[in-house]
Amino acid sequence: MLLNELVTIDPEILGGQPVFKGTRVPVETLFDHLEAGVSLNEFLDDFPGVTKEQAVAVLEVANKFLTAKNLATLYETATG
Repeated sequence: MLLNELVTIDPEILGGQPVFKGTRVPVETLFDHLEAGVSLNEFLDDFPGVTKEQAVAVLEVANKFLTAKNLATLYETATG
């Protein structure tokens, strides 16, 4: 699944904050919940508009993005 199939960024929705496509649920909320020790299933119960497939796919994208190789490229881009 492509990122643009998972996440929407629209200035008319929560001021352009990235949200799960088809919802008004910020992607950041998933990470906040997980960081607080809330299980993925509890997150999905709290936000029924987000599918398990969407949440897992976003976590997989984040995992791939934050590999050492990709993170080094990100640092180069940010400091370049």
